[in-house]
Amino acid sequence: MNKKLIVILILSLIGGSIYAQSKDKRERKKNLVIKEWNTKSGSSTPYLDNIVTYDAQGRKIEEIEYASYGQKRRTVYEYEGNSTKCSRQIEYNSKNHVSRIKKFEYNDDGTRRKQYNYKPNGKLESTKTYEYSYK
Repeated sequence: MNKKLIVILILSLIGGSIYAQSKDKRERKKNLVIKEWNTKSGSSTPYLDNIVTYDAQGRKIEEIEYASYGQKRRTVYEYEGNSTKCSRQIEYNSKNHVSRIKKFEYNDDGTRRKQYNYKPNGKLESTKTYEYSYK
């Protein structure tokens, strides 16, 4: 009986610790903007490579990838309410026109179950199903 109680106590402490770590990770990302700079070999001039922006809740809301000519791709992340799970991604091309829309469904444990890929006109292009297995 005491062994069961100790195991339950240990598991609850571990679970609480994991939750606190994931919450702490989001806390550090609140209103954060990360800029990545590259420098080509033989040059001393850095150029902007990537920008990732997080909202006040620590959720990624935008990522922009750059090339030497300017914006290469931009992705906007949308969430339903206060959820931390992305419900929709809108991808834009170098001319800032929508190139693809992705919508997501999740399992009860928070893992992705399905991804729907739509063309810019809203027509379903493909569906991706996620399968998880542990060895």
